[in-house]
Amino acid sequence: MGPMMRVLVADDHPVVRAGLRAILARRCNVGTLGEAGTGAEVRLLVAQKPWDVVVLDTNLPDCAGLEMVKEIKRLHPNLPALILGVHPDEEFAVRALRAGAAGYISKRAAPEELAGAVQRLSQGRRYMSPAAAEELVRALGNGNGERAPHTRLSDREYQVLCLLGSGKSVGQIAEELARSVKTISTYRARILGKMEMQSTAQLVHYVLQQHLADPA
Repeated sequence: MGPMMRVLVADDHPVVRAGLRAILARRCNVGTLGEAGTGAEVRLLVAQKPWDVVVLDTNLPDCAGLEMVKEIKRLHPNLPALILGVHPDEEFAVRALRAGAAGYISKRAAPEELAGAVQRLSQGRRYMSPAAAEELVRALGNGNGERAPHTRLSDREYQVLCLLGSGKSVGQIAEELARSVKTISTYRARILGKMEMQSTAQLVHYVLQQHLADPA
């Protein structure tokens, strides 16, 4: 059956953490199951104990998931991170892998897919859904070709774009990301400039048209 895995689950919703732990305990050979609700707790637990896999939500209250992946990769190069999010697999998976994640899985995935992904990462392999793999090949193949406007954005700008597209206000986004309204307004201005658009309404329309986020 193999060695017992040590898995750390990080999500800001206790119910989600409980569900993830139940799935992994039932379907994987897990010996240690830890949980964290913030980026600070992830840092503390990763520093205190050895883990085989970290399952990270894309939006922790005090740290974006991709920023946490980069930090983990810098401090613990051999610790694989599986990003868990609501964004469409294809686009966000590419960003997650570029940030250093070993895999990306949607919160819509079936329990057996999550268990399989964690198992693969614990064995030193990566996990990508077929759709995400196809998007990665497309993204690499179009390195010199025409790129969609949202691919010009940084990871944080892309995150803000998706939140705007889901119908959230600048104030709501600032609260969710633990940033000031002024900072989020600056991100919004940069996004508009990079995407050559004039209004938030245009951004929302683009996000919905490209299926980058679900409407609230």
